[in-house]
Amino acid sequence: MNKKAFRAVENRLMHTLAAFLFLGLTTASAFATATPAESASARVRIPNVLVLGDSISAGYGLRRTDAYPALLSEKAASTGKRLHVINAGVSGDTTAGGLRRLGRLLDRRVDILLIELGINDAFRGVPVVQIESNLQAIIDRTRARYPEATVLIAGLQMPGYSRGDYLTDFGAMYVELARRNAAHLVPFFLEGVIGNPALNLPDMIHPNAGGQKVLAANIWPVLESALNRKS
Repeated sequence: MNKKAFRAVENRLMHTLAAFLFLGLTTASAFATATPAESASARVRIPNVLVLGDSISAGYGLRRTDAYPALLSEKAASTGKRLHVINAGVSGDTTAGGLRRLGRLLDRRVDILLIELGINDAFRGVPVVQIESNLQAIIDRTRARYPEATVLIAGLQMPGYSRGDYLTDFGAMYVELARRNAAHLVPFFLEGVIGNPALNLPDMIHPNAGGQKVLAANIWPVLESALNRKS
């Protein structure tokens, strides 16, 4: 190859190399622009709300979609929020039963733990101190696995009983648990439903579909507040 031909090849190679360099820089710039947006998108996730409850959460005698956990999802959607609500309500469950079931339920990420347990313990006359211990263990195990998890407690304040009465101590227990654990509290989530024949099944223990709507309305403002603090 003579000197003139060599320079022609050299010039062609330089032009080709320059084109590749330009393409590489343009592509790298595009990736650099897209990556933050993609990362931000990846950080946006739908909160998981684990409802650990008994027959009231399970929607005893009703379709699962009529129980308040499903209705909470609907309320969230109506405000532009999205939730994954995991309804872990089991009819007849106690705080001890909820504690036993908790391990496998924590295999799925928990952003908010909504505890609705204790009434079956009260029916059985379980000492309040034992109920409180079980509920505290549920909170502790959840936060050990998910330190950032928010806890929401569905309480049962029983008005009209004297100080030192079992039901008074039972209701006060939820307030103390919420205070000690910096948890959100619905003081009396059965408010407006308990004792109302129009909002309960014939057994006068389990809410009907209308009663479940009232429960969702009682819980939603507290849950919405918890969601807003997490966002």
